[in-house]
Amino acid sequence: MSGDHGPHPHQPDLEDAPASESELLARAVEELLIEQSVITASDMRRAIESGDARSPASGARLVARCWVDPAFERRVLASVNDAARELGLDLGPVEVRAVKDTERVHNVIVCTLCSCYPVGLLGASPDWYKSRAYRSRVVREPRAVLEEFGTHLPQDVELRVHDSSADLRYLVIPLRPAGTEGMSEEALATLVTRDCMIGTALPAPPAGD
Repeated sequence: MSGDHGPHPHQPDLEDAPASESELLARAVEELLIEQSVITASDMRRAIESGDARSPASGARLVARCWVDPAFERRVLASVNDAARELGLDLGPVEVRAVKDTERVHNVIVCTLCSCYPVGLLGASPDWYKSRAYRSRVVREPRAVLEEFGTHLPQDVELRVHDSSADLRYLVIPLRPAGTEGMSEEALATLVTRDCMIGTALPAPPAGD
């Protein structure tokens, strides 16, 4: 799967099952907070709308800046949260850590326990990222999972899987595609998809390649 297209045929969406214990608990806490006037329904709606407004374009801007500005990339690798503020992005209190692809190493992110994800940079997580199939299999057989997404890597490329948590999220800085030397930062950002910042895809080549 690449970009924001429909579900991948081999990576199903979340199972059509009753709400989990954690989902029921979250709903109960939300209802209690509203009942006790800690927050209002309007506060909750605005928070949801703010989250929905986030998109992979923010992460793409950050990756493109890394590609054209080595000093900025070093700051990103030191602290994504601090570097993101230079682009006017506030990622909140949860640490986001960047992992950089090289010719010999390809990175993939997952959350094996639930669905922790760098929402501030990538927007809402795709359903397949939250599915049990992806969360369990990408750790055990990452190469096979990537191939199902259409991402075929040479056997000598090492795959590193990074497990996100409530306190730490990851963002992949993919390799800059060949033939993009003359492209502007804005044009480069259009090549960066959500999935390549998760690690299940590679950046799109320049148009015409």
